[in-house]
Amino acid sequence: MCVSQRIHTPLGPMLAVTAARGLVLLVFADRPMLPTQLQRVERLCRATIAEGEHEILEQTRRELGEYFLGQRESFSVPLLIDGSPFQTAVWYQLRGIPFGRTTSYDAIAQSINLPGGARAVGRANGDNRIAIIIPCHRVINADGGLSGYGGGKRRKRWLLAHERRGTQLAFDGFDY
Repeated sequence: MCVSQRIHTPLGPMLAVTAARGLVLLVFADRPMLPTQLQRVERLCRATIAEGEHEILEQTRRELGEYFLGQRESFSVPLLIDGSPFQTAVWYQLRGIPFGRTTSYDAIAQSINLPGGARAVGRANGDNRIAIIIPCHRVINADGGLSGYGGGKRRKRWLLAHERRGTQLAFDGFDY
């Protein structure tokens, strides 16, 4: 059984889903890919997702709150990562990007011995189901420009600025 909760953040609500052993989904609630991601999570859980309480969700809420207040740079929430071997390799590399730093799709491709695989890395990056904790927002174009982000470029820009400053910032991107 998988349990879900909405978590309110300065960037808008996120949906968190956990299985018994770890967090399987953390995405912005308005993400266009959310229905597809929920279907994948239900297949992983082999059950429908029910709203409720769970210690992993409470830990996720607490650690995200600390992150957004500028009090946390890394996460200890247990994760249940489910993807192809290639996706898993990319997501592992994402977890190694230091707080406040960025890297490129090409650099990640080279780090997993796939020179010229920047597009494939971009697809795996875009399929990341655990935003912020697996910091896909820290991947930018080789020329330094911002590329796509499942939560939107405004959120990506905010997250990168937040990590550079280490403090809570105002966010004017959405009305709630």
